[in-house]
Amino acid sequence: MTDRGRFITLEGTEGVGKSTNIRRIEQLLATRGIEVVTTREPGGTPLAEELRTMLLAKRAEPVAPLAEVLLMFAARAQHLERVIRPALLAGKWVLCDRFTDATFAYQGGGRGFDVGVITDLARIVHADLEPDLTIYLDVPVVTGLGRIKEGERDRFESERIEFFERIRETYLERSRRFARFRCIDATGSLEEVQDRIVRSVQEYLDQCQ
Repeated sequence: MTDRGRFITLEGTEGVGKSTNIRRIEQLLATRGIEVVTTREPGGTPLAEELRTMLLAKRAEPVAPLAEVLLMFAARAQHLERVIRPALLAGKWVLCDRFTDATFAYQGGGRGFDVGVITDLARIVHADLEPDLTIYLDVPVVTGLGRIKEGERDRFESERIEFFERIRETYLERSRRFARFRCIDATGSLEEVQDRIVRSVQEYLDQCQ
């Protein structure tokens, strides 16, 4: 393996099992002797986690789409400055639960927010950095939402099904558009899904040798 840190992101809609599967990827990288920093978005630093809490909390006051996008990128800018860039520069690999693809999917696709503005903000915040590999876990929206307990849903998870259908369609479009994506069928048993993920990550690791 080279000494350069790599940036791997895990994407997907609600209920696809990102938290469980990101640990499996972390284990796989560790077996290859790779030092990994595992993190998430929004979040990853104390300030970014505060912004995450604000974004996910249910509230009576509607959140303006622009405010939502700016809060996402504010959290991302802090995360990049304090965690992601320092780790990559130190030669560590970063494994992140969601990144800017999620903003294109949720705010661009789901909310219908101006994709041009998201593109401009991404350029301002991280023009020098894109994921090296993106694992996208795909399940039908109804299947994913069915895995979430009703009483535990946050502000995003409480949206109408049409919102998530638009998000999924955006993710699928991006997976066809960008070569860094690996689209993984996340239906079936956990063992089956993790086997698919492991094969994709191992193929990428072999390319890095």
